[in-house]
Formats: sequence, C-alpha cells, structure tokens
Amino acid sequence: MNNQDGKPVNHPEKSRLVPMAIIFVVICGFSFYMGVIFCSEKYRFLSIYSQKSIESPKESSISPLQIKYISFPECSIDFQDYTPCMDPRRWKKYGSYRQILLERHCPPEYERKECLVPPPDGYKPPIRWPKSRDECWYSNVPNEWINKQKSNQHWLRKEGEKFIFPGGGTMFPNGVGKYVDLMQDLVPEMKDGTIRTAIDTGCGVASWGGDLLDRGILTLSLAPRDNHRAQVQFALERGIPAILGVISTQRLPFPSNSFDMAHCSRCLIPWTEFGGIYLLEIHRIVRPGGFWVLSGPPINYERRWRGWNSTVEAQRSDYEKLQELLTKLCFKMYKIKGDIAVWQKSSDNNCYHKLAKNTYPPKCDSSLEPDSAWYTPLRACIVVPDPKFNKSSLSSISKWPERLHVTPERISMVHRGKARTFKHDNIKWKKLAAYYKKLIPDLGTDKIRNVMDMNTLYGGFAVALINDSVWVMNVVSSYGTNSLPVVFDRGLIGTLHDWCEAFSTYPRTYDLLHLDVLFTAESHRCEMKYVLLEMDRILRPSGYAIIRESIYFTDAITTIAKGMRWECRKEDTEKGSDTQNILICQKKLWYSSNQSSR
Repeated sequence: MNNQDGKPVNHPEKSRLVPMAIIFVVICGFSFYMGVIFCSEKYRFLSIYSQKSIESPKESSISPLQIKYISFPECSIDFQDYTPCMDPRRWKKYGSYRQILLERHCPPEYERKECLVPPPDGYKPPIRWPKSRDECWYSNVPNEWINKQKSNQHWLRKEGEKFIFPGGGTMFPNGVGKYVDLMQDLVPEMKDGTIRTAIDTGCGVASWGGDLLDRGILTLSLAPRDNHRAQVQFALERGIPAILGVISTQRLPFPSNSFDMAHCSRCLIPWTEFGGIYLLEIHRIVRPGGFWVLSGPPINYERRWRGWNSTVEAQRSDYEKLQELLTKLCFKMYKIKGDIAVWQKSSDNNCYHKLAKNTYPPKCDSSLEPDSAWYTPLRACIVVPDPKFNKSSLSSISKWPERLHVTPERISMVHRGKARTFKHDNIKWKKLAAYYKKLIPDLGTDKIRNVMDMNTLYGGFAVALINDSVWVMNVVSSYGTNSLPVVFDRGLIGTLHDWCEAFSTYPRTYDLLHLDVLFTAESHRCEMKYVLLEMDRILRPSGYAIIRESIYFTDAITTIAKGMRWECRKEDTEKGSDTQNILICQKKLWYSSNQSSR
C-alpha cells in the first residue's frame, strides 16, 4: 500500500513475522532432532547401565552388594511349629464368624520374628518316600491330640517311635483304597488320564491324596490350622502335596478352572450357607467338565442321619438345597452310590446362557477378574468360564501324560507367551535340571521328595523332574505375570504367593527350594533377610536351596545364609555366565540350646 506521495508504507510487524516464524521452525526442528538423539542415547545409556550393573557387574564400577554379618538367634521352643500368617496366638484379634480367624493374617513388620525356628526335641531326618506315606517319626510331629481324637477312625496310630498311617478317614475307616476303588467305578475318567489334578478340601492327614498318587492323579490337600492341628504338617511329613488354607471370606490362591476334580469327605463345610458362597468358589476353581465329589452329610442321609446328631427331615432339606444350588451353578448329578455322590460341571457355556437374569446367584460382571486370587474377597456370583478358552475343558484338554508337553491354550494370557517360547522353556529346564543334579547328587534320589520352585513361569523345573520320585509346588508371584493357569493346564499344581510374606505351610516341610533370580525381581519390594529367614523356616534340616541369582546379590545372600547356620558354595552357571552365579546351600541340623538333645 502507498501513502499520499506514492511511497510505500512500511509495516515493521509484518516484516519481522516471516523471519521469526522461520527461526521458530528451525529451532523446533533442531530441538526435536537433538531430542531424538539425546533420548535415544539416554535409553542406550540406561540399557548399557542396566546391563552392566545387573547382568555384568564384573565389567561395571558398581560393586556387589555387601551387608554386615548377623548371627540370628534361636526362636523360643514354643515356636517349633510357627506359622506366621496363620498363628493361633493371634486368633483372638479376629472373629470366628465364617472362620475368619483361620485365614491368612500376617504380622506387621514390627512383629516379625528375626530368629531361627528350632526343630522339636529328638528330630530325625524324615523317613524316605515311598515308605514315608505309611509312617513317620513321632518326634518330628509330636502331636498327641490328633492321635487320641482320630485313632478310632484309623487316621493314624502311635506305635513306639512312629506314627503309622493305616489309610483310614472319617468316611473310609476301613481304608482309603476301597473308597477310591468305588470312586473310580463311578468316575472312569480317573483311570485313563483324563483326570490329573485334584484338590481335597478338609484333607485330614491326606490319605486320599496319598492313594491317588499311585493312580496318576496329583492331589493338593488343603486344610486350615484349626482344632484338628497339624493335618497339613502330617501330609507333608508323609511326602504328600499339601498347603494350609480355608474357604472363608477370600478366594483360594488358585486361578479359575484349575483342578480337574474337587473332593470333600465329611469336611464339614456349610456348602449351602451364606448364599452358597463356598460352593461358588469350588465352581470357580474346577475346570469346565470337571467333577466335584462329596461324601458325608447330607449324602446317603436316609441311612446315616442318626449318626450325625440330626433328623431325617433336616438332612433331606439340606440335600434338596444342595442339589438346587448345584443345578444353578451348572453342575449336573453324574453318579451316586452309597456314601459317594459325584457332580460334573458343564463343559461349555450353554447352561450359563440359559440362566435367567434375575436368578440367584447371578453371573459375575466383567469387573471381577476370574483369576485374581491373592487376598481377593469372595463374591456371591458365578464366574462364567471364558468362551475363548474352549479347549481348556476336561473333555478337550489332552490326557495325562501328553498334556504335560502340549502348549496350553491359556498361554496367550501370558505376556509374550507363545508355543515357541513354551518349547524353548522346556528345553532350557531339561538342561538346567541335569546340571543341578551334578551339583547336588541327592537330587533325583529318595533323599529329596518335597520340592518348591519359588518363582516359576511355566513349571519347567517340575517338568524336568517328572520322572523322579518328587513332587513340586510351583509358586507364581502374586505381583507378577499370572502364568499359573498354564501350570495347571499342564497337569501340575501350584499356588500364588507374595514372598514379602510367609508361605502357607508348617516349618520343616520341604527338602529342596529353588529360586531363579527371585531377588533381582523382588528386592525392591521384599527385604532379602526376611525372605531367607522364611526359607529357613520351611526348609527341612539337611535340605537344600538352589539359588540362581545375579552376582550383585550372591555375596549378600551368602552372608545372611551363614548367619542362619547354612553352608553355601558358589558355582558357575551351566554356561559360565559372567552375570550370574548359582549358590548351593544346605541347612544344618541343630537343636535348641533349651532342649536336652544337641
């Protein structure tokens, strides 16, 4: 635009706008370019730093973790059967409603014991499997109460220095063998490898689970620490899989659709009370097409009611309520004979689709994760199996032992879980187990029976030991990837757990503990000292720990282990890694200074 004398008009704002815009664009572009370089170099640096500090400490300026030596004192002799999270000393803090006091209630950190749990006076190395199934040393489980209360039902009897297990139970006082024979006649799937995993609720001394081992069925026996005392301790002393637990207000620590069969032999669980919430939990953990077996009240009430301090009318009512509830949960009566009744869970979702919207119990909504099982409250709703996993039903899954090596359908739930990684995991653990047997010659012999893999992925270590006379408790972190459904789909057993807390078992119940970089994964949450003290509590005297760990942690672990009276030696990994070592530790047998035996 021109002014009146024809000269152009200058607009300084517009004349500066274009250069400033250009400069701004150049600066932004340059900043973006430098940012990309910086960020990429930053993450490259972090990656290198992480690799050198954790994977290759020898090449790093970071020294291995060093801690001060502490000689841990002995706990009082009153703590010889100490179960920290199920401690009868703390029962009075919790109510008896729905047996809440029997659930897990771990002590706060300021109440944690920093001492070594002593063995009973006269403790001896456990009798070896399979002889241990029939007898154990009285001095190892000196429980006179259960002997007096249950000897008439032939649970066990004391003979000299030993407890003898004749194989009796409340509903099978004449022997568990005949009881299981009848059950197999009712459920032929127990004979051909269809049924592989089972859970026994209210297990007594685990005679049912012990008998099934010879029939190819792996049973996890479950019982609380209650007035029966030491049920789980007896089971594990016998070499039979077991864990402390109770169906109360929280889910059991297992994913949905885990077990092929569930069993209750007069376990006295009020199945139809509280809206049927206990039976709803059984429904959740039993695989589609799986079985629930009940013997005891109210089964065969017409003949048995007089011995139950009840009336025939009351027992008939209980039976009708039970049958009605099971029908609503899509269980169908499979077979019944004498004292044994068997129901089968629907193998598909057609039954659930037919349930009316306003019926009780309702179907769970999508906000409730079916496999969430660590301190997860029970809810009175039906967990409907995920239809996309239709090959995980009992009628579709491979029979035992083929299912051990077939890639489970539910591996897709695991991050990066694929058939290729599953196969690689099998190959890896086969080689590792062979190497471990060279480091511990007792592994693979009758000196080691109860094994725990403290942080498994797919149960690979258990698979590698499948032909040995051991059973493996596969533990999956409750704070990590939940791969436990894969473990159960393979025909193995396990549990969720948080190693910042005590495990649900008695002292001196495992012969071998295995850790695979557990402290690398959990040291930011769990104090190493307490994890190792818990390992000492549950490990039997003369038992072993295989600790595969970053070299950053191994010196500190060795120092703490020495303070627990363990003997440890450092070994190279099977490939001679510069980043990891294997510690082979053995717990010494010692006796309390307050006892007569030394």
